[in-house]
Amino acid sequence: MTDHVDVGDPRLYREDSWRPHFARLRQEDPVHFHPESPYGPYWSVTRYPDIMKVELDHRTYSSASALGGIQIKDQPTGEELPNFIRMDPPRHTAQRKAVAPIVAPSNLSNMEGLIRERTGRVLDGLPRDEIFDWVDLVSTELTAMMLATLFDFPQAERRKLTYWSDVAIANIDAPDAVVKSDAERMAELRHMAETMALLWKERAAQPPKFDLVSMMAHAEATQNMPLNEFIGTFALLIVGGNDTTRNSMSSGLLALRDHPSELAKVRADRRLIPNLVSEIIRHSTPVIHMRRTATADAELGGKTIRKGDKVVMWYVSGNRDEEVIEDPECLDISRPKVRQHLSFGAGIHRCVGDRLAEMQLRILWEEILARDLQIEIAGPPVRLYSNFIRGIRTLPVVLRQ
Repeated sequence: MTDHVDVGDPRLYREDSWRPHFARLRQEDPVHFHPESPYGPYWSVTRYPDIMKVELDHRTYSSASALGGIQIKDQPTGEELPNFIRMDPPRHTAQRKAVAPIVAPSNLSNMEGLIRERTGRVLDGLPRDEIFDWVDLVSTELTAMMLATLFDFPQAERRKLTYWSDVAIANIDAPDAVVKSDAERMAELRHMAETMALLWKERAAQPPKFDLVSMMAHAEATQNMPLNEFIGTFALLIVGGNDTTRNSMSSGLLALRDHPSELAKVRADRRLIPNLVSEIIRHSTPVIHMRRTATADAELGGKTIRKGDKVVMWYVSGNRDEEVIEDPECLDISRPKVRQHLSFGAGIHRCVGDRLAEMQLRILWEEILARDLQIEIAGPPVRLYSNFIRGIRTLPVVLRQ
C-alpha cells in the first residue's frame, strides 16, 4: 500500500490542509498503522463507527496516565499529570462525580442570566467599523469570564486562566509557542497550582460552596490529590472549560462566512440556533484527537491491535465520515440528528461540560442576532500549531451595524 502522510504532523492543522489526507485514510485504510512517527508507532482510527467502538470500550482502550494518557504524544516520564480524563474507573468515576454538579441542568439554568448579561455587554462594547481581533475581544473574553465564575477566581485576573490553558496544551515546537520546553511548561503549571492551592486552602476551611475549587476540596475523591494530580486536574478543568467553547465561538464565524445560506436560515428562524451551535461544534471539531492505549489484543476494523499499542481516534476525521454524515464539509443546520457528532467524545469520557459549552454558544448567537450585527471577516485566521486542539489564535473582523 502507498505510504500515507503522518496525520499527527501539527503543520497540517496550522495550514488547515488535513482534509484530503483523512479522506484518503477513510477510503483506503480506515484503521491505519503508522510504524514510525515523532510520537512512536501508532494506529489512526478515522471512521465514525470505529471511533465509537474505541470510545465505548474503556476496558480494552485505556486512558490511564500511566499508560500514556490521552494525547498522541506521551507525557514526559516522571512528569505525568494524571486527572480524571486520564484515568479509568473506578477513580475516573469518583473524581468526575465530584465536579459534575456544577454543570447540572439546574445550575446551568441559574447561570444563564449572568452569561447573557456578560455576552450582551461584550458585544455592545466592541468597536464598530474598524478591524479588531474577535478571538481576543469576544471568544477569549467570554470564556475567561465563565472560567473565573466556575472556579470563583478573581475576575480581574481571569486572563491568567486563559494563559494557563494555552500553556497546558501548547506544542513546544511551535514557532509562537507560549512555552518552549516541557520544563518551562511544568514551571508555569506549578505556578498555577500554587495560585489554586491558596484558593483551595481558603475553601477547605469554609463550608462547601458551589464552585469547582470548593467542590474538590470537600470531595473525598479529590481532597487529597498528590501534587502532579492536583496540577493535572486543574489543567484539565481549565482547558476543558475553555478550548471547545473559545474555538467554536471563532470558527463559527468562518463557517457561516462560507455558508451564508445557513446564516440566512437562522436569521429567519431563531429556533434553529441550537442546531446551528451543534453543527458549528461538529464542523469545527475543536479537539482534533484523543488517544487510548490497548490493554489487551483486540480486533478493530479488520486489524489486530496488540496490547500496549497506541490508538489515536481522529475526531476531525470521524466528524467528516461520508458514510455517516451526508456532505460533511457542508455546514447544514437542518441536518437530522445534528447533536450526534464526535466533538465531545462519547462513553464515560464524554465532555462533562458539553451542555455548558452549547449554552454559551447559543446565547452568543442569540445576542448577535438580536442586535442584527453584521460581522465581516477582515483577513485570514492564524491557526494553532497543534495536532490536539484545532484552535484559532487570531481572527480579524469588522463589525457593521
